[in-house]
Amino acid sequence: MRVTAVTCVRNEGPFLIEWIAWNRLIGVTDFLIYSNDCTDGTDRLLDALAAEGVVRHLPNPAAGRSYQMEALKAAARARAVRAADWVWIADVDEFLNIHAGDGTIPALVAACGDPRAISVSFRFFANAGVERFEDRPVVAQFTRTHDPDIWCGETAIEVKTLVRRDFPLRYFGAHRPFLRRGLAPEARPRWTDGAGRPVPEAFLDAATARRIRKIPAKGARRHATLNHYALRSLESYLVKVDRGDVNRRNRAFDVDYWRDRDDDACAEASLLRHLPALEREMAALKALPEVGARHAEAVAAHRARIAALLEQAEYRALRARLRAAPRISTREGALIAELGLEGAA
Repeated sequence: MRVTAVTCVRNEGPFLIEWIAWNRLIGVTDFLIYSNDCTDGTDRLLDALAAEGVVRHLPNPAAGRSYQMEALKAAARARAVRAADWVWIADVDEFLNIHAGDGTIPALVAACGDPRAISVSFRFFANAGVERFEDRPVVAQFTRTHDPDIWCGETAIEVKTLVRRDFPLRYFGAHRPFLRRGLAPEARPRWTDGAGRPVPEAFLDAATARRIRKIPAKGARRHATLNHYALRSLESYLVKVDRGDVNRRNRAFDVDYWRDRDDDACAEASLLRHLPALEREMAALKALPEVGARHAEAVAAHRARIAALLEQAEYRALRARLRAAPRISTREGALIAELGLEGAA
């Protein structure tokens, strides 16, 4: 099975090797990675990986517009995508955690009955008091998360989607594909959640408001979930705030974004069963010519940026606000109380 992962990056150098290694372990065979405006050596690391045939690295075609959507338009025409059996569109802080079979994408596809799309529910991983950036696997550092069925007052949580080659595609979205216009109801593809259940009809319609949150999280994680490490360490979050959103202009990362995702109600360490294999794969990638040196360069740049930001009063004040922020959002606390779920996690 040929699986192509597509992503967009800007200043993600310290975290790239882990993400690529993880995806190789679960069955991704090809990587199409678009970068823009990198100042930490991310682009040089990708060039080193591309020289060894690990990834295909291209400049983002957006030229200041909607970076992710312009890249996805280009990706739909790319050979690595057109030749793939499945396409996986995800960010570098998102790790597909497969519970079925041997934990690979082929096992997930089989468990879901070989549909033409599989939408997997997010699970946001909290910072949980981790202050310092460390150059070691993110998945080993962060193992606290929210109630599996509720996030930030929502019981239908965002998804990312595996898409099969024969999906009747109009275009790729960041979270899900969109169906070809004029498709007869009987021609609609079989499309499941991470438990192999058909997705709701409301999810299929591109005109449906809040369409990426139409799949109830309850019961959706039987075969897979999507571990989203959106915060990482407090120090790395400051760099993320400074960088801004790689995919959307004028979107701020702030205390509210942090508070919504720093819910550490539950322990979730199932992905760690693969940690020894992940570390071996990371070591193998770093051993390739120039790759280890470019990774170290990106780590050094990340640390230097942390130090520079903490010399600014604005970022020291932000650090203090993040340290003091409650570990559960107001909306989620209200919903848990309304549903009588206090202590259920």
